Amino acid sequence: MTRIPRITAVLALALAAAAASAQGTAYVSSEKDDALTLIDTQTLAVKGTIPTCKRGRHLQRLPDGKLMLACTDSNAADVIDPATGKSVRRVPLGDEPEAFDVSPDGKTIYVSNEDEAETSFIDAASGKVLKSIKVGQEPEGVKVSADGKTLYVTSEVASLVHVIDVASGKVVKNVKVGKRPRRMAITPDGKELWVTNEMSSSVTIIATAGHEVTGEIKFAVKGARAEDITPVGITMTKDGKRAFVALGKANHVAFVDVAARKVTDLVLVGKRAWNVTLDKAEQRLWVVNGLSDDVTVVDVAGAKALKSIPVGRVPYGVAIVE
Repeated sequence: MTRIPRITAVLALALAAAAASAQGTAYVSSEKDDALTLIDTQTLAVKGTIPTCKRGRHLQRLPDGKLMLACTDSNAADVIDPATGKSVRRVPLGDEPEAFDVSPDGKTIYVSNEDEAETSFIDAASGKVLKSIKVGQEPEGVKVSADGKTLYVTSEVASLVHVIDVASGKVVKNVKVGKRPRRMAITPDGKELWVTNEMSSSVTIIATAGHEVTGEIKFAVKGARAEDITPVGITMTKDGKRAFVALGKANHVAFVDVAARKVTDLVLVGKRAWNVTLDKAEQRLWVVNGLSDDVTVVDVAGAKALKSIPVGRVPYGVAIVE
């Protein structure tokens, strides 16, 4: 029988424990605290923080399971291993990065550089800029199609969605949407692109086949002025039947029937509901509230808020590891 050295066994147990502790954790970025706040998804209690680079904003999981955080004031991304809770490397992202997406194979990072009015293609391994593409002023949202062939970028000032052919690196179409477009979601069947328009209180729906606008959903909240309904974050269920939209200064999140293109529920959350994500089971929606410095956890089935959890100052994004 092969005997495992005691030190090796102890190390293996420690690594297993670290990996287990990373499961069931929500990671919340903070623009002011240069740290991620860690929340236990079962108890909904804060269980620690991880220091990061400066002004952390958009946050998402990579294909290999690690987390990537765009840090605007560091001009870089911080890559964090959930198993160890530590930064494993920094990737240069150019000037003032805010939002990004990653190719399906994890090899290329697509990032919006607001001050340069550019979208950059960056090699994920080396951090080398592969190409930069001029787009409209103040580019914001970045979304790549599931097949990796098409990249979408929103321009806040131009009120456009730029459709970019990834292979050639060229803008093939500019689609006019509402005022100050921010974030996007693609329906699971790949047929529609949904774009939030912060200053138009709406979502624009674009058919991906010809990149033509096919519809719009306007939001209204009782007691809220139209100018205070400022949708930004958006996510969808895996079956594509429901979308969830954070309504910004209206302090609500909207539940939307995708097929009917109608709002079915409005849930009161914290101040300036900014970004949203679902847990793996799609039972809970996590809403980041930028002005009340907290995250509201919403029961999806009951369409009601369960708890608001204090986090760092000016929270921006959330990603869940389960």
